[in-house]
Amino acid sequence: MIDHLVIVAGGKGTRLSALFGNIPKALVPVGGKPVLQHQLELAARAGVRAATIYAGFLADQIAEFVGDGSRFGMKVAVRVEDAPLGNAGAVLQSLDTLPERFFVMYGDVMMAVDLERMSRFHEDHAAAFTAFVHPNDHPFDSDLIETDAEGRVTALHNAPHAPDRVYDNLVNAALYVVERNALKPAPGKQDFTKDVMPGLIASGAKVLAYRSAEYIKDMGTPERLARVEADLKSGKLDLADSNKPRAAVFLDRDGTLNVEKGFLASQNGLELLPGTGAALKSLRQAGYSLVVVTNQPVIARGEASEDDVAAIHRRLEWELGKEGAYLDAVYLCPHHPDKGFTGERPELKIACQCRKPGTAMVEQACRELNLNAKASWMIGDQTRDIEMARRAGLRAILVRTGTAGRDGNFSATPDFIADDLRAAADMILEQKQAAA
Repeated sequence: MIDHLVIVAGGKGTRLSALFGNIPKALVPVGGKPVLQHQLELAARAGVRAATIYAGFLADQIAEFVGDGSRFGMKVAVRVEDAPLGNAGAVLQSLDTLPERFFVMYGDVMMAVDLERMSRFHEDHAAAFTAFVHPNDHPFDSDLIETDAEGRVTALHNAPHAPDRVYDNLVNAALYVVERNALKPAPGKQDFTKDVMPGLIASGAKVLAYRSAEYIKDMGTPERLARVEADLKSGKLDLADSNKPRAAVFLDRDGTLNVEKGFLASQNGLELLPGTGAALKSLRQAGYSLVVVTNQPVIARGEASEDDVAAIHRRLEWELGKEGAYLDAVYLCPHHPDKGFTGERPELKIACQCRKPGTAMVEQACRELNLNAKASWMIGDQTRDIEMARRAGLRAILVRTGTAGRDGNFSATPDFIADDLRAAADMILEQKQAAA
């Protein structure tokens, strides 16, 4: 387990000064405690025993607040920047004082993240640098990360984005695991996303994206702080139990989220069903993770490539972002058991466990996203979705959009039937409220 944390806390908190006066941003209270205290307590629960805080504006207040760190169960040192060095400059200039491996987080981010889980991911994959990434409801004005099929970071796209571009909804959340030997000292201002990560990628170092549905939000403006406070009050932000498995709503794609158009092979044919964004937003606000599980036999049949389907999913997430909604992940099955299609790919013409009604996609999502299947739901328009839910232990809702269950391939009975996704979301929320 990583036992050292670096917190970059040089921000002035100018936009929050009207609410809290002349204090550094890291000491702005959330739920009655400074965000810095939340961060140190989170790290201590994960076994971190030492921290270095890089402070600038009103650093004396930060030093006085943390003391030697003993009340947090760790040893804390505060290093003061004489001049602003960006979010990475001071770290790069003091590498000799840091251990071989450490976490980095910014001092204006609230999170309920299982740091031990992220640490294991970094070590298991022998990464030089691991960045926590997640989707959000405004990707069009966020700094985004692009990865390859193995999760290796290949490019960074800083906001603002050109209006005709569509990217993966993978937002850099300002939480990293770093190998000290992968970094090099550098003078002057340096930024992790503008300088450090691009430099590592260019050098061939292994920079990985750690995608997670766990809670992590910037609280550096009055509006963002209000959202974090509301999440804390509602229980959506659970600081005491960051590794607790979460409930999810699993979603079919074609006919449930977007208009059924046969075997969709191009992003140009993607069209969201009315009310999709609003339905997902309501489920998100209630605390559910949102995961698409979709059969995509167009790949095995040779009608679309993996890149084509990835482009469809980029478009899907981008269009959802325009409606203020987002998905935690998309899982797909590329296989198809039947042969005889022109251009088919023999290696994918197999009977597998991931093709619905097989449950492998749900099981993978539960492992990777720390989800609780017993507390989760499935929404789909085909009987295979309902049968998969039965096998996986999910409660199921059949929607009357798309195929509306007329395929008749399986006899599994849904728990509920709804006119569309919005009505299905309302049913789930009603059931949650009734159980409260």
